[in-house]
Amino acid sequence: MPPRIPMNQDQNKTRKRILSTNPTSSNEIGKLPPQATELEEAVLGAMLLEREALSTVIDILSPEAFYKEQNSRVFGAMISLFNRSEPVDILTVTQELKRTGELELVGGAYYVSALTNRIASSANIEFHARIVAQKYLQRELIRISTETIKTAYEDSTDVFELLDETTKNIFEILDSNVRKQHDKMSTLIAKAIAEIETAANQTDGLLGVPSGFTALDRITGGWQKSDLLILAARPGMGKTAFVVSMAKNAAVEFNKPVAIFSLEMSSLQLVKRLISSETEIPQDKILKGNLDDHEFVQLNERIKKLAVAPLYIDDTPALSIFELRAKARRLKENQKVELIIIDYLQLMSGGPDGKGNREQEISQISRGLKSLSKELEIPIIALSQLSRQVENRPGGSKRPQLSDLRESGAIEQDADMVMFIYRPEYYGLEVDENNEPTRGRAEIIIAKNRHGALETVKLRFIGQFAKFADLDYTEGQDSLYTQSTPGALEQNTDFLIDKGTKTVASKNWDRVDDNNSDIVKRNDIEDFNEPPF
Repeated sequence: MPPRIPMNQDQNKTRKRILSTNPTSSNEIGKLPPQATELEEAVLGAMLLEREALSTVIDILSPEAFYKEQNSRVFGAMISLFNRSEPVDILTVTQELKRTGELELVGGAYYVSALTNRIASSANIEFHARIVAQKYLQRELIRISTETIKTAYEDSTDVFELLDETTKNIFEILDSNVRKQHDKMSTLIAKAIAEIETAANQTDGLLGVPSGFTALDRITGGWQKSDLLILAARPGMGKTAFVVSMAKNAAVEFNKPVAIFSLEMSSLQLVKRLISSETEIPQDKILKGNLDDHEFVQLNERIKKLAVAPLYIDDTPALSIFELRAKARRLKENQKVELIIIDYLQLMSGGPDGKGNREQEISQISRGLKSLSKELEIPIIALSQLSRQVENRPGGSKRPQLSDLRESGAIEQDADMVMFIYRPEYYGLEVDENNEPTRGRAEIIIAKNRHGALETVKLRFIGQFAKFADLDYTEGQDSLYTQSTPGALEQNTDFLIDKGTKTVASKNWDRVDDNNSDIVKRNDIEDFNEPPF
């Protein structure tokens, strides 16, 4: 072992100064980046020897994955030949390097021919290539970590921008280097048969996450895994109300974990909407706290199931696709969420790489959402705005079309299903094309569906509760209170109290027996020994 050469005083001071300004330097001094140059040369040699070898590793490696610059240039020449469907061997690679002026940079024709001496066959080329790729990932992680540490020491650094940039870089490495391998047909057939058998055993026909709307679930079979669903409408149509009703149905009635990313409303505002929908107490009364005694009882009773429902709300403003991906992965891993809702797409940001072209940014977000749904294998429902050309369309009908999607055609292209909400009542139309009344009616128009038919589902819209329901739903059927006549809430007419279910009205209390024959007016309530709830 050679004797250690002592450092002079100036060298020692310099070393101490470096270590004090960068605490990680003590662990990095004298270390080489992760590398496997011998395996790099073996992989290149195998590709020069056998034609099939390049096809085996073409989707595993990239020129950047090679640590030695010469090896990176040689592999780049092979990729160029492969893309032009030309043969790859010692002579063609040498000629390609000569054409690009890189032959001398790699060490001449001798270096290219010497690569074949590193290996006898390509039997283990895939294994060797994956080791090379692994070393590249390690080097990239070190590079990103070093840049993050360096930037974090600067006082002018915006920590949230740094987090976003670091997350983005890590996800880019993951997306570009960790690819899913192909599946054999036998494996896919077995999985398909298993899903078909599962579907055959389902009595309700639901394979995916249910929406809670009978007619809609009958068409879709529930929201399917890996699907990106776009729900679009003009402002005021009830987009948020629809997804809130749907999330409540899935979480409360079916115990399906649901995550809502609310970019438009705060989590507290969204919860108040949920409370109004679940308790059937008007939103304005909940907002002002102007509740009667019986409504407080109704509130406490009805929110019990909602309070323990697996429903998670994130109201981070201007959420980027990279932040969403990180949050969604944690929710999938920790809370086992089965459905993600985003309200709404146009309020998301594309990240720090946005160049001011909003259409390209929306396209990037749309592709990111589709990629995320496939990665997590859960459906993602993203709300979207429609352009104003719907309002300017000539004629009485204002039904939205795919061309009305705002800011980017990529939304239509990436989505597995596109749905529109249309309420003729919003435009002052009292009857629809079939001469049916439109009051309290909404249509869910399925304009694109990769898995089934394009149909229109009619639902009921209850504006005062910000709630959607099945068409045959009557107000109060799920409530502690039952109205005797439609519109009784507005008209302040008599309500009924059922002794069996102990449901009562808000103003003029009535009580009926099991045969609905014994009706007692409010002035008889004092005869009860217990509260009418």
